[in-house]
Amino acid sequence: MLSKTLESGLERYKIGSKIRALRLDKKLGLVKLGEHTGLSAALLSKIERGKLFPTLPTLLRIALVFGVGLEHFFVEGFERPLIAVVRGKDRLRLPDRPGNDSPGYFFESLDFPVTDGRMRGFYAEFPKQSTPSEPHQHEGAELIYTLKGQLVVSVDGEDVVLGQGDALYFDSGARHSYRRHGPAVCAAIIVVAP
Repeated sequence: MLSKTLESGLERYKIGSKIRALRLDKKLGLVKLGEHTGLSAALLSKIERGKLFPTLPTLLRIALVFGVGLEHFFVEGFERPLIAVVRGKDRLRLPDRPGNDSPGYFFESLDFPVTDGRMRGFYAEFPKQSTPSEPHQHEGAELIYTLKGQLVVSVDGEDVVLGQGDALYFDSGARHSYRRHGPAVCAAIIVVAP
């Protein structure tokens, strides 16, 4: 149980409302956020409503999903770094559909500590046993560069096959999905600009 002093000190950061704003910006429901973080929707709801303050490990799990650093929740006007190094060994590998035995792909954030939101970069790998990703859409634009294998990107019902070294730019407001093509593992860099 927190003392009144600690509670009032934490309340001024409005952590719950910042989490809610990030979730709504990504158009995620509480259940979906819970799947990505391993936290219950009820717990997340209490945190968002300010009824419960998250521990730092819990807050970090939430931050990882949205690609923000912990400072996002505590500092206003944080000076953004001019450079940010993300070591391969430090990246977290996540499936596109948590809990699914055969995800469409695995992804790793390439810009996790950067919080300016001008773009998001991901390394995506489509293993041999992958299934097509769920069709989705979001504001902005997307750029895909295929590193190896072949990738089919379906944009507004039109399939585009990308081979190694091929790139595709499209309006991500159109419904789109990804799937590996052929027998080989496929890998790509995906950059999303809001």
